[in-house]
Amino acid sequence: MKYFSLIWSNLLRKKLRTTLTLLSIFIAFLLYGYLAAIRGAFAGNISMQGAERLITRHKVSIAQLLPIRYRSRIAQIPGVKNTVTCTWFGGIYQHPYNFFPQIVVNQESYFDVYSEFKVSEKERQAWLNTRDGVIVGRSTARRFGWKIGDRIPIQATIWIKPGGSQAWEFEIVGIYDGQDKETDSSQMFIRYDYFDETRLFAKGQIGWFVVKVADPQNSFSIIRQIDTEFANSSAGETKSETEKAFAQAFAKQIGDIGKILIAILSAVFFTILLVAGNTMAQAVRERREELGVLKAIGFTNAGVLGLVLGESIVLSGVGGFAGLGLAIIIIAQGDPTHGALPVFVFPASDVLLGVGITIGLGLLAGIFPALQAMRLNVAEALRRM
Repeated sequence: MKYFSLIWSNLLRKKLRTTLTLLSIFIAFLLYGYLAAIRGAFAGNISMQGAERLITRHKVSIAQLLPIRYRSRIAQIPGVKNTVTCTWFGGIYQHPYNFFPQIVVNQESYFDVYSEFKVSEKERQAWLNTRDGVIVGRSTARRFGWKIGDRIPIQATIWIKPGGSQAWEFEIVGIYDGQDKETDSSQMFIRYDYFDETRLFAKGQIGWFVVKVADPQNSFSIIRQIDTEFANSSAGETKSETEKAFAQAFAKQIGDIGKILIAILSAVFFTILLVAGNTMAQAVRERREELGVLKAIGFTNAGVLGLVLGESIVLSGVGGFAGLGLAIIIIAQGDPTHGALPVFVFPASDVLLGVGITIGLGLLAGIFPALQAMRLNVAEALRRM
């Protein structure tokens, strides 16, 4: 910028005021980064990956089980590419606070439906050949120091064995990675056949179906067909929805996280807008004579307008970009709850939105003081000297 040194020197005239304003903006954008990561974690960070997948569960509640035989009927519906079954295991490893998701799935095709989970072909074959084998996510393996070949004891909270034993033991035969940092790598996958023959009750029952469709544009038509197929069924009616809608509905069980966070951020940024706007208004009032001199020596109205707006944008940019940068660094360290938020990242879309908010904040905070400076009468300003 041609006049950057002039803009920067103006900001440094009142060092304490500028520093406090910068800190306010910095903290606001640091908070924005954290809240964006939390919102993404509760939403499951499902976007285009979830567009081609549907969730079919019991119409009453996901806690109600469905017969596995539904799978073959779902597979016959036109437009369905693949179907897998899932059941929540809900076990405890060592201590109740060592939470991580454990899901019973079809070992033959689960990773075909969830292609964002990357596991080697060798490990997939080992899973097919080991009945009590499990595949765990990289973040969970790193968290507990697990490696392939380890046997891990899990204390069941739901599924007991014949005789009443709640102790299950599994062998880790594979570790999967996510295709990107927004993919959940905290889960453990258990083979359905081993689980079904070992549990005491509800044999042949599963928690929900994941349906992969050939064309996401036909998702809503397939949803209607699936639910119509099992309407009035004595074994249980179904409710189907997109995976994204399912994840959002699950998160809303503890409140509408999106609306709560938007309300918090709106209040924060409105306050920061008032603070930054007041800072710029004071700066213009204090420099009326200088602005009059600038106009007298040839600065145009547009030039003065740009100078004040530039000062406001630099003030907002320094604080905002510093806050966003620190948020990116801290969030990259991982989930601060050590497992409660398995996907904890600062989404690229929210980073770009933060950049836009930074620039917008600078423009809004500076526009009225800049217009005041632009309309300043030279003679009146010089008479005050």
